[in-house]
Amino acid sequence: MNPKDLEQKIIKVLDDNKFGSFGTVEAGNKPKVRYMAVFHDGLKIYLATDRKTHKVEELKENGNAFLLLGYEAGGGKDILEIEATVDITKDETLRAKVWNKDLEPWFKGPEDPDYVILELTPSRIEYMGKTQEHGVWERQSAGSVK
Repeated sequence: MNPKDLEQKIIKVLDDNKFGSFGTVEAGNKPKVRYMAVFHDGLKIYLATDRKTHKVEELKENGNAFLLLGYEAGGGKDILEIEATVDITKDETLRAKVWNKDLEPWFKGPEDPDYVILELTPSRIEYMGKTQEHGVWERQSAGSVK
């Protein structure tokens, strides 16, 4: 599969799956996984969370994370396994971009001081299609893609 087709398939899976299993590393090098709402702009992936959560503390200690999407009710049957590093940001523009009414049960609005965005920078994305298609997208160095 050529890189452009692979990128389009990855974006389609991101479009089709509004939730994913997000894994971080807890103290003691133990994995911790939880379901989270997933937002994206192309291959830029965002998760909204409260700055007071354990995951934020875990990411401050170890910025490596994993996001699993697909093969679930309500989503597509294609699967993405995403290895990424995560930045925790309170960038006002990004907070406004990600904000939607589904976040209202947890935050007062996009200006809520506890509302932060986890910005994932994928280093490797493995795509497994429901029809046995397979592809691996990898970030090389300085933003180049393999």
